[in-house]
Amino acid sequence: MSGPRVNSFFLGNSSGVNFSIIVSPVAEETGKLQLVRCSGSARAGDWNLNVTPGVSASKVTISLRRSLQLCLPNATECCSAPLCLVETLQVLACRDSVLLAHLLIQAEIYANSSFTGNVSENATIIPNQVFQPLGSCPCDLTAGACDVRCCCDLECTPDLKQLFNGSCFTGVFGGDVNPPFDQLCTSHSMEYTPDWFPLLCVQSSLNNTPFLGYFYHGSTSTPRGPPFKIPLQTSPGRLFTGYRQGDPIMTEENEYFTIPQRSMAGQCVGNAPVAYLQNLDVKCLTNLASYKEGLPRDVRINGGAGDFIQPNVIYRNITDMGKFISGSESLHSAEVLCQNVTFAEHYTFLWEEENIQQINVTVSLGSLCDGEILTQRFTVKFISLKSTNATELFGNPGYQVGKPVRAANMNASDRFGSLNIWQPAGRGLCTSATYTPVLFGLDSLSGCILEVGIDEDCSLLRGNVTEKLNSLIQSTHIGKRDNSSDSDLNDWVEIIRLEPFNSDTNVSTGSSKGICPDIPANLNIHIIFADVGAVQGIPQQEILAVRISYSTVIWQFQCGLTCANSISFLPITASVQFIKVPAQPPIPMTRFQMNYTEFDCNRNDVCWPQLLYPVTRFYTGEPYSHCLAKGLTLAFLVVLAAIMSNPWFSELCNTSLT
Repeated sequence: MSGPRVNSFFLGNSSGVNFSIIVSPVAEETGKLQLVRCSGSARAGDWNLNVTPGVSASKVTISLRRSLQLCLPNATECCSAPLCLVETLQVLACRDSVLLAHLLIQAEIYANSSFTGNVSENATIIPNQVFQPLGSCPCDLTAGACDVRCCCDLECTPDLKQLFNGSCFTGVFGGDVNPPFDQLCTSHSMEYTPDWFPLLCVQSSLNNTPFLGYFYHGSTSTPRGPPFKIPLQTSPGRLFTGYRQGDPIMTEENEYFTIPQRSMAGQCVGNAPVAYLQNLDVKCLTNLASYKEGLPRDVRINGGAGDFIQPNVIYRNITDMGKFISGSESLHSAEVLCQNVTFAEHYTFLWEEENIQQINVTVSLGSLCDGEILTQRFTVKFISLKSTNATELFGNPGYQVGKPVRAANMNASDRFGSLNIWQPAGRGLCTSATYTPVLFGLDSLSGCILEVGIDEDCSLLRGNVTEKLNSLIQSTHIGKRDNSSDSDLNDWVEIIRLEPFNSDTNVSTGSSKGICPDIPANLNIHIIFADVGAVQGIPQQEILAVRISYSTVIWQFQCGLTCANSISFLPITASVQFIKVPAQPPIPMTRFQMNYTEFDCNRNDVCWPQLLYPVTRFYTGEPYSHCLAKGLTLAFLVVLAAIMSNPWFSELCNTSLT
């Protein structure tokens, strides 16, 4: 450790465990640490030991009690040298004089470098960077020592400079803080110097370099107002005239309406805004120590038209807590602290066009005790008032990226279908893998591992693998849009299936033991979609076709070091690929465009239509005003040259001179 405090953790139950700290001296004869016993205390020398018990781990904190300031004249209880303290510590965890664990700490702590005495009035004057470089030797990084290859370092003696004199840093970092600029008359940095350069060059000293003042003015500002709050309007009236898809939902206090959601790192964030027309289904792990209540459920929501809506809250008690309590770290007793907490919150927003009409909330309550882990669930659903079926969650005529692809089984009575991929858990075996829906616009690849014996029949293996892959696709049709009607068959596209085997294919049964060819181990799902229009400027995407195919592999039993193990593994995968195609085929070229290619810039080195390209708005190399000014100047010079080359202009000049 190099600081006055260090933390560690003792894993396991700390009940009845005695923690102690000992300053361990080193034996002079052997150079080894002396043996210790379970007879220490929580204090040793200048050190304190503090233990914070937890559920499954205890936090152990070792802190230094003495001061780390350098000694001033006639001062005590301070550090006489920069290396203030060098000691070896041992932290012991004992139960009934039996050593359970020990921790060895080597402490090397330096004194604080901050100055606490009287400040001298001889302040160092820092030059203004606008008129003088602040650092004359940027490579001088170490105080009181010579930096290698830094020839401008004043601490480098001539003998040391001879070691790296030929490898000094160049440029600004090496001390050339005033490099000659290209416009200087004595500069020869440019390879090609035009003829008019001596007329327009700058004659100046290097102290007046244009690089002066070329730095960043740093400034800081304190945040105004709490997070997730927007400034209030100064003029009276409504805050806005309606929500658009993706807008955060606002409350009466002009704050964001938030519920716990998962971040990009996978952790739950308690104050994440709810977006309009975006469903959520979030699960978060918590315990009694870290449990926090969210927003009050009586908060009024801005409906989008200037009115405020009071949510309809329904409370119910959880009877089957096994679905929410995922683990218990200690047995219940009379002394265990329990508290009534929220197990789940389900929000249903009824909307129409750009406004929220009604909000229904179902809150599930239950008892959470100390030592238990709770899996909280938060869901948000948006239901359109125009839809006759509650399953139609969106009035949006297209898919949203990241939302589940709708599937249906037209051969079933309820027409419920699913299109999933695997979500492995634990060892990644197919027997323990769960399903997750295919999300629109997101290419994905998942898989699991199938256990196969050395005496496995190849035909049965093919059937088993095919059954596992087909379990992902329990549907016959895919919805073209997110609001496809279940009663309209034109809103759905049939899944094109390319079976792994047919009657015309000769499949080898596999005569060798432990080898099976033609195993359909890979499922390929290709979804073709296109942009078919826009709603309020937002492109709407529609699925045009779905095809499913299989890729076969040759499975061979893997022995490893020995063949004593009779179980091998076969990885099977499922991939999803979204392919975007044009909504309409491109306009075919005319016969004139195919034959007459003189003005085709893509097939000619000379492009006459782009003769005046620098003065058109298609040119983005510099501002349009600059291009226009240069073009007008060039046109004026051309006209002037044409006038001066005319014979009558020469006669006019001769007449005026005579």
